[in-house]
Amino acid sequence: MPLLDPKTWQSRTLSGPEHAVTEPATGDTLGTVTLATAEDVGTAAQAARTAQAEWARVPHFVRAGVLRKAGDLFAAHADELREWLVRESGSIPGKADFELHVAAQECYEAAALASRPAGQVLPSEAARLSYTRRVPVGVVGVISPFNAPLILSIRSVAPALALGNAVVLKPDPRTAVCGGLSLAAVFAEAGLPEDLFHVLPGGPDAGQALVADPRVPVISFTGSTAAGRAVGEAAGRHLKRAHLELGGNSALIVLEDADLDAVISTAAWGSFFHQGQICMTTGRHLVHESLYGEYVERLAAKADSLAVGDPHRGQVHLGPIIDVGQLTKIHQLVEASTAQGAKLAAGGTHEELFYRPTVLADVDDRTPAYAEEVFGPVAPVRSFGTPEEAAALAATGPYGLSLGIVTRDAARGLDLAERIPTGIVHINDQTVNDEAVAPFGGVAASGTGARFGGEANLEAFTDVRWTTVRADVAPYPF
Repeated sequence: MPLLDPKTWQSRTLSGPEHAVTEPATGDTLGTVTLATAEDVGTAAQAARTAQAEWARVPHFVRAGVLRKAGDLFAAHADELREWLVRESGSIPGKADFELHVAAQECYEAAALASRPAGQVLPSEAARLSYTRRVPVGVVGVISPFNAPLILSIRSVAPALALGNAVVLKPDPRTAVCGGLSLAAVFAEAGLPEDLFHVLPGGPDAGQALVADPRVPVISFTGSTAAGRAVGEAAGRHLKRAHLELGGNSALIVLEDADLDAVISTAAWGSFFHQGQICMTTGRHLVHESLYGEYVERLAAKADSLAVGDPHRGQVHLGPIIDVGQLTKIHQLVEASTAQGAKLAAGGTHEELFYRPTVLADVDDRTPAYAEEVFGPVAPVRSFGTPEEAAALAATGPYGLSLGIVTRDAARGLDLAERIPTGIVHINDQTVNDEAVAPFGGVAASGTGARFGGEANLEAFTDVRWTTVRADVAPYPF
C-alpha cells in the first residue's frame, strides 16, 4: 500500500480553496490539495498546544524511537518519495536521493537530541541546589520553500519533535506533497501521537497567521531575504524568536594555482545543481586573471554539454524551473545583464520551463545577474588580480551564506576565507553542501546565523529554565 494515497493524504479538514499539485516538467496535475486559511492555522495551533503538554512528558527514549522509525521509513518508502520529489519539485533522481538521505539522517540525529544532557548544575552563594534545564518551547511554526522541500522541512520538524515540541508546518503550495504531506505520512506511520504535527499548505495569509499566533512562540523560516525580513519584523512585534535562513549570492574563488581539469566539474555543479534553485548556489565565479579566459571557455563547454529535460522520463542533468514566474525572473536578469555589456558564453535560452545552463562573462558590479541572487542556472564569471581583490569582491554585497575557495594550498585558502564574512566555507569544493551533523546558516542578509545541527537545534527549539531547591524555606530580614 502506498504511503501517499491522493484520496487520503490530507487527514485533516482545511477550509481554503482547492490547489492543483502540478508537475512542472509537463504541466500535468498529479492531484489536488486543500489549502489552509488563517482560521485553520489557529485551529491547528490550539490542537498542537494541547497535545504538546503530554508529549513533553513522554520519556526521551520513546521520542527517540519515533524519530528513528521515521528515519527508517524514509529509506523504506524511498521509491515512492523519490518519484514525488522528481515529479512535483522538478528534481533529478540523484538530487531526490540526496534529499531522502539527508531526511533520514536528520531524523537519526534528532533522535540523539532527545537524550542530550538537559542542563547544568550551577554554583550558588546560598545553601541550595541550583541548576538549569532545557525545556521545550511548546509549538514550533515551520515555513519551508519549494527548492529542497523535504530537507528544508525535516531539518526543523525532526529536532523540534525530538525535543518535546509540537510542530505546525506550512510548506510551499508548489511542493505541498514532497515538502509537507509526505512528512505527515511518515510520522503517522512512525507512531507520532495525533495532533503533534500539522501540515498546512497555504499562501502568505497562512504564513502571516502562523507568525502572529500567540500559541506559537518560535518560527523557523527558510525562504527569500525579502520574505524573511517581513517574518522577522512580525515576529519581533509579537516578541517571539524567528530563526531565518534566507537568500545568498555565494562566491567561488579560483586562485591561480587551481587545477582547471578538476575545477570545472565542481564549478558547474555549484551553479547548475537543481537548476540553480538552491540558496547556496554559486552565484559568482571569481577567477584569477591568468585562468579567466580558459575558465570561461571550459565552463561554457561544460554548460553546453549538459542535458536539460523531464527528469521523470529521461536521463538529464537539469530539470524544469519550478514555474513560469521564476523562469521569467531568471530570463529577465540574463537579458538585462547582456544589455549591460555581459557576454553570453553559453545558454540564455529556454523551451517552456527548461532553461539552458548559462554562463556570463565580462560581468561587473552593475551586471544584474552578478549583483543579485538569480535562483536559476546562471554562472557569472569575473576576473581578479590579487587575493586581496578576490576577498574584497567576495565580501561585497548584502549576503553572507556560503563560500568556496579552490587552491592547491589549503592553508592559503583558509587564510583567504578569514577575510570574507560567511556562515559556511568550503576549501577545494563548491558552495552547495549540507550534512545533518553540521551547523547551517548565514550572516547579514543571508539570515540570523547557524541554527541547524546539534547544539544549534538545542538553542533553536528549547528554552533554558533556572531552578533552585532548598531543604528549608528561605529566611529573609522582613
